[in-house]
Amino acid sequence: MSIINHYTKVLLLAMVAISTVAFTSCKDEPDKFEPTGGKPTIKYIRCLSSEIHDWRDDPGTVYTDGQLVTSASPGNALAIIGENMRSVYEVWFNDQKAALNQSTLTDNTLFVSIPGNVPGVVTDKIYFITTGKDTVAYDFKVLISAPVVNAMPNEYAKAGTTQRLRGNYFIDDPNKPLTISFPGEGGTLIPAKITEIDENFTYVDVVVPEGAVAGPIVATSVYGTSKSSFWYKDNRGMLFDFDTPNAVSSVVLDMHAWNGHYSSDADDTSISGKYWQFGNGTATFPGAKDTGWPDESWGSFAYWPGNWETPETFKAYPRLYDLVDMSGWADMTMKFEMCIPASNPWKGGAIQIVFAGTDRTTFGGGGVDAYGNTIHAQTNDYLNDPAVPRALYRPWTDTGSYDTNGEWITVSLPLAATFVYSYDGSLCPASLSKDSFASLWMALYGGGIEGTDCQPIIKIDNIRIVPNK
Repeated sequence: MSIINHYTKVLLLAMVAISTVAFTSCKDEPDKFEPTGGKPTIKYIRCLSSEIHDWRDDPGTVYTDGQLVTSASPGNALAIIGENMRSVYEVWFNDQKAALNQSTLTDNTLFVSIPGNVPGVVTDKIYFITTGKDTVAYDFKVLISAPVVNAMPNEYAKAGTTQRLRGNYFIDDPNKPLTISFPGEGGTLIPAKITEIDENFTYVDVVVPEGAVAGPIVATSVYGTSKSSFWYKDNRGMLFDFDTPNAVSSVVLDMHAWNGHYSSDADDTSISGKYWQFGNGTATFPGAKDTGWPDESWGSFAYWPGNWETPETFKAYPRLYDLVDMSGWADMTMKFEMCIPASNPWKGGAIQIVFAGTDRTTFGGGGVDAYGNTIHAQTNDYLNDPAVPRALYRPWTDTGSYDTNGEWITVSLPLAATFVYSYDGSLCPASLSKDSFASLWMALYGGGIEGTDCQPIIKIDNIRIVPNK
C-alpha cells in the first residue's frame, strides 16, 4: 500500500472536525484535554484509505477502504482502537515522531497519520509514549514504496544532458545503491549517471545516457523497482513531430489550413529535427485580454483533415483520431515540447488549443464523406465560437513574463481538466467527445487575462496525446 492520496487527507480532516464538534456539544470546555494515567491497550488498527481511486495515486496503491491493517505506507491515516488511549502523549513510528492532536483523543480511539519521512532506524514498531513517560510498543510495519518517478522537465532531453527526475522514495542504501535506467534497444536498460539525490528523497539528478530510446524510465532501490508514469521520448500518440510520415498516408503532417507558415528546418536549437514556431522575434502580439482575431501569419498553427476528395476519404490527410484512439480521451493528456529564448519572452495572450470534429471543418468542400457522415467545408468560424471547448495555455500569468531560457521543456495538458474554456476565458458550456479530435488549431491570442504587448518566440515540437498513466 503506497502513500495515501489527497482525498484521504480530506477524509481524515473531516473526521477530526466531526470529533471536535462532538466534544464541543458535550463539554463546557471543548478545548480542555484531560489525560489519564496508566498505559494504553491496543486492540487493532484501521486504515482510513479513501474510496475515491484517483489516476494521480502512486503506482502500486492498495485501497484498504477501512480494513484492519498491520502495515501501511508513509502518509496513510490510521484509526488506532484500544483502551485508555487518552493516556498517550506521543506516538512514534520506528524513529519518526507523528503529529498528534490530543483534542481528538477518546478513551478508545486515536487518529494519526504515519510520518512522511523515511525512517532511519527500522524496528517495525509503533511506540506510544504516555503522560507518565512509559512506552508501549505495538507491532506495525511502515511500508516504504519502490522509487516513484513522476516527472521529467524535458521528456525528449538529449543524451549527455542532466535532468531532474521528480517523484519520491529515491533512497540510496549503501548495501543496495539507487539505480536509474533508461530504455535501450531490444528491451535493454542503460544505467544513467546519478549526480545528486535529494535528502528528502523527492528528486534525483541524472545524466541521460547515450543510446536511450523511447520507453519508461526504471528506478530501483532497496525497496523495489518501478517504472516511470511517463515515457522518455514518448512516441505513442504522436500527431506532429514535423519529421516522420504518419502511419495512415505516409505524409509528414504539418500546417494544413488557409493561413500560417510551415515548420522550421532543423537548426542548432532543435530538440528533434524540425519544429513549429509562434512569432519571429519582430511580430508584436497584443497583450489585451480580448484581441479579436489571431495573427495567422506567425500566431497560428492549424491542421484540417481531408484534401478535396469527392467523396472525402481522409486517406491523404487523416483525421487525428485515425492516428490515435481517442475513445478514452478523458484519461489522456496532450503533451509537447516548448522552447522560449530569454531574449523574446512571452507576456500576453493564450495559446488557444482547439480540437474540432469534421462537422466543424475539413480541408475540402464539405458534403457527405465516404463513410456517410455529413462534413463541413473548410472554415475558420468555429475558432471564436463560445460553444467550442479549448485549453488556454498561458504560463506567463504568474509573473507577467515567461521564458524557458532557451531550454526545451515538456508541457502537459490533461484533456479532461484543461480543455474546458471558451475563447474569452470563461468556462465552456460544451464538452469534448471522441469525435472532436479530427483537427487541431493552436493560436496565440486573447484568453481573458490582461497581459503586455510582446514579441515572443515560442518553439513547439512533438505534439502528442498519451495515456495519463
